[in-house]
Amino acid sequence: MPSRACPRLLLVPCLTLLTLAVMACQRAPVEPAFQYSSDASSRTGLTALPDGVLLGNEAGAVVRLDREGQPVWTSRLGREVAVAPALAGDSVIVGTVVGELACLSLGDGKERWRLGGEPPVLTPPVVDDAGRTVFLVAPDGAVHALAVDSGQARWKRPAPKGAVQAPAKSLEPQVSVAPALRAAPVVLEGVLVVPLESGLWALDAESGEPRWSKPVTDVVGLDSERDTVFVATRPGRVLALSVKDGSTRWEQRFADGVTGPPARALGALWMGAGPSSLVGLSTSEGREVARVALPSPLVGRVQVGLEDLLLVPTSGREGRLVALKAPGWTPAFTVRADTPLRTRPVVRGPLVFVLGLDGRVLAWRLRVPPPA
Repeated sequence: MPSRACPRLLLVPCLTLLTLAVMACQRAPVEPAFQYSSDASSRTGLTALPDGVLLGNEAGAVVRLDREGQPVWTSRLGREVAVAPALAGDSVIVGTVVGELACLSLGDGKERWRLGGEPPVLTPPVVDDAGRTVFLVAPDGAVHALAVDSGQARWKRPAPKGAVQAPAKSLEPQVSVAPALRAAPVVLEGVLVVPLESGLWALDAESGEPRWSKPVTDVVGLDSERDTVFVATRPGRVLALSVKDGSTRWEQRFADGVTGPPARALGALWMGAGPSSLVGLSTSEGREVARVALPSPLVGRVQVGLEDLLLVPTSGREGRLVALKAPGWTPAFTVRADTPLRTRPVVRGPLVFVLGLDGRVLAWRLRVPPPA
């Protein structure tokens, strides 16, 4: 009899532990999917693909990963790739800090053309909506428009007078990974809006002819919506401008400055504000609609995850990805990357990808959060 009784006595606590374990698994809002090391530090951020991501690193590698974190191909350019590769149809445009520019096949990473002797690529290249033209901003402020299929120049516009950029000595390739690079231009309604040290400069995307300029300096980043360009500056000035003529639609100021570029998400314009806050503004009038304290500054852009989650990458040493739940922006969960997160996450279905400063790509699988 005793030998039969013992298993019955243990059955209840065993079932209880099993039930608790299952409940814990069901409650977990996020689980690790994979991590991949590119074997060098990176500040490029991730370029989103339908089935994965692209990245570059300071060793000059450009890597395409699939959804499972497996490398599809790697192309080695030899010198640091400091800004995100640009996607143009089935081509990838990528440049290095020593002025090489290459066009790679998205399918297999093979070179289609390469240009040498170009200015250092320290501003992210952008591509027009048709995928025919790539725009590059040189360190001296000159703007180049090149054909995606051949690399041939479509037009070149020297920087306007007074547009003095950073001295050449700061562009040496020996410079290691930095938290921020120059803000990328935006293309909108046939207009290319370029942030220079002297201010904003708008050019006709087809011809390169100047359209308008505005003395807005120290730009952290741009975003756009329909016919409006949103501009955030490091001292704390945030503006909404008409892309047609540069006129101001609204302006907001933060006394504690802005730490990261603006990003539209879930009906608001979000950015990092000093010292460690996330601020949301109404896109129509600039009114502050949300402010959330973060564990460390936001220097990248936010992204939207499953079921209206706002994913916020933070730049502290622990590299926390904070998920906020709409509409109250209460924390849904936080995951730790153990490397600073300084660029925008990429979301593909339930997967969220982040790039750490150490060159690792980390991915988590999100679950739909329970009702509040």
